[in-house]
Amino acid sequence: MSTPRIRLPESASEGEEIEIRTLLTHPMITGVSSDDPRDMLTRFEARMNGETVFAYDFANGSAANPTFIFFVRAAAPGEFSFTWTHEDGQSVSAEESVRIS
Repeated sequence: MSTPRIRLPESASEGEEIEIRTLLTHPMITGVSSDDPRDMLTRFEARMNGETVFAYDFANGSAANPTFIFFVRAAAPGEFSFTWTHEDGQSVSAEESVRIS
């Protein structure tokens, strides 16, 4: 799998709602309409300080290069972890942090 791209602010005010953008380059081949072997992600999960703040279970209709944009309220400094899991059990993860100013 490729290297994930994550965009979120380096700092935020306490209680501010921050935008988080993620992208993972991946073909998401279902194997239904072609002879190519199936190659699908099964789950994306975003955690802040160990608590799940966003999760998505992929299905056959999921597009290639999955992109997510979501918002989280920054109540305290946060350590974010992002994990994409492939149907074969492999996963790719990234970590970022946000300071509270």
